[in-house]
Amino acid sequence: MSPQSPGLANWLRVIALSVIWGASFLNVSVALRGFDPLSVAALRIVIAALAVTTIAHAMGIGLPRGRRVWLHAVGMGFFSNALPFSLLSWGQQHVASGFAGITMAAVPLFTMLLAHRLVPGERMTPLKLLGLGLGMAGVVTLIGPQALAAAGGAMEPLARLACVASTLAYAIGGIITRRCPPVPMIAFSAAALIAASAMIVPTALLVEGLPDPARIDWAAAGAVLYLGLLPTAVATLLLVKVIQTAGPTFLTQSNYQVPIWSVLFGTVFLDERLPAAFFAALGLILAGLAVSNAAAWRRRP
Repeated sequence: MSPQSPGLANWLRVIALSVIWGASFLNVSVALRGFDPLSVAALRIVIAALAVTTIAHAMGIGLPRGRRVWLHAVGMGFFSNALPFSLLSWGQQHVASGFAGITMAAVPLFTMLLAHRLVPGERMTPLKLLGLGLGMAGVVTLIGPQALAAAGGAMEPLARLACVASTLAYAIGGIITRRCPPVPMIAFSAAALIAASAMIVPTALLVEGLPDPARIDWAAAGAVLYLGLLPTAVATLLLVKVIQTAGPTFLTQSNYQVPIWSVLFGTVFLDERLPAAFFAALGLILAGLAVSNAAAWRRRP
């Protein structure tokens, strides 16, 4: 199945991913009330690794073999799990969950730029270049003019930059996954999560130590459990399947919707309000995506 005809199943997977990921930013904010940021990232990855690996062995599939597959799994584990989860958890200490969700709209822009060189059949065109320019203007608006200022500024600009950096990591992870040799989806997902666990757990223990039980309440624990089972375990299975069957660029269709859900959940459950500039940035990013995909949409029946 080609990226040009992904099919109904992949569209349903993308919609499910957008809702699951949209709610993850709300849950990260809740989890941070009881855990430090690297601990949130480590716990969600370990929970997901245990769940997916157990399912893989129960199905008689087990873990993949081959050096090339494991190298790709390590790459995906780092760029799609360990690095972006850490950046987002740290960033959400200083920005609203809705803002973190809005930055996910930048993932397609980075994916498009990388796919031009690294994925056959996804070359850059003038329309895509124009869309990329619009989208990057939106990313600059999201970060804010003080993000690159010298030391001494507030933490929020750096937190915004961390959230945007996580989108570049996701894009790289998608390209790595697409270029992986053929392997069962669940086996590759388990391998990637195991690799991510091996990276993030020692880092979290070294930097933050063990979580303080006195800080942990049922809400924070439940949020971490949600993050491990849905946006990490289930989402990893879904995204690997979409990338393998429809390509990394099609997967980014979910990122068009994630900001809407993240803002909705943050507004309803956390009483968050975002400045108008955030929505202006989102408008620029979505305009860039629309222009970049105009030719493909015209070809669809």
